[in-house]
Amino acid sequence: MNPKIMVVDDSLFMRMLLKNVIRELGYEVTMEASNGVEALSLYSDERPDLVTLDITMPEMDGLTALEKIKDLNPNAKVIMVSAMGQQALLIRAVSMGASDFIVKPFSKDRVKEALKRAFAG
Repeated sequence: MNPKIMVVDDSLFMRMLLKNVIRELGYEVTMEASNGVEALSLYSDERPDLVTLDITMPEMDGLTALEKIKDLNPNAKVIMVSAMGQQALLIRAVSMGASDFIVKPFSKDRVKEALKRAFAG
């Protein structure tokens, strides 16, 4: 069975880009959200196998969403997505339990590596 993947980013363009890369790698994106509040609600209803989570979003940022998702499911697989120059936030996210991170603009190989690492763990 294909894992259920949720892509969370406030930019529709970034969600589309990431969804296309994930699909090209043979996975299926079954849901998407545009902020942490939506992501949390969808996560609690659907329990996707993996979440990609943008760090900078309105209403609820990625770090807060990560923390709340981990409260719901300590074993949740979450890959953080950030812009260049957010290394401190990424390090914090990994210390909070994120499986891995991708920096925009991301390469297909980097996404593949992050997915592999998340599903292996």
